[in-house]
Amino acid sequence: MSTLDYGQPLGGITQIAYVVEDLDAAMSEFTALMKVGPWFVTGPFVPAAGVYRGEPTQMKITLAVAFSGHVMLELIQQHDTLPSVYREKIEKSGYGFHHYAVPTRDFEAEIARYQRMGYELAFSDISPRGSRIAYMDSSRAVHGMIELVEMSDRLEAIYTGFYHASVGWDGKDPVRRTAVCSPAAAAVTPRTA
Repeated sequence: MSTLDYGQPLGGITQIAYVVEDLDAAMSEFTALMKVGPWFVTGPFVPAAGVYRGEPTQMKITLAVAFSGHVMLELIQQHDTLPSVYREKIEKSGYGFHHYAVPTRDFEAEIARYQRMGYELAFSDISPRGSRIAYMDSSRAVHGMIELVEMSDRLEAIYTGFYHASVGWDGKDPVRRTAVCSPAAAAVTPRTA
């Protein structure tokens, strides 16, 4: 299995994600309790091509990602009550762990592989970072969904930039807002009040 530039295996877990009620509070808590940071925030936004269980979706979300070692953590806040993979989680068991992300360079083949194993495609979209994503409903097996992420060279560079920002992080600029992420800009854009 090949390793990505930020240390995680292609086809292995690259991210652990949580649905949160208050993104700012959750980022502060993860930083205070476990020294996770800096956080890179995108949103709020409506998915560009979101399809939830076969129907287009207009939910509004904000995402925040940060590294702890080589593993990326993601926090997701949905700002409305429209049906979504995140609302499913909130309604079933409240806020908390939602999915693992697995990077792939063979996106369509991986979706088909999961479907052959009996896992339904619950949500698909193009992320703000320009890569296709697909949430496979693997809840019965691993107590959460698996998000397949189409790993491009550009996305790998962005994630590597986020990772390098976390190495030796001094606690300054704990929240950095990003619009459309670029490898260089994402790592240096501090939050403005």
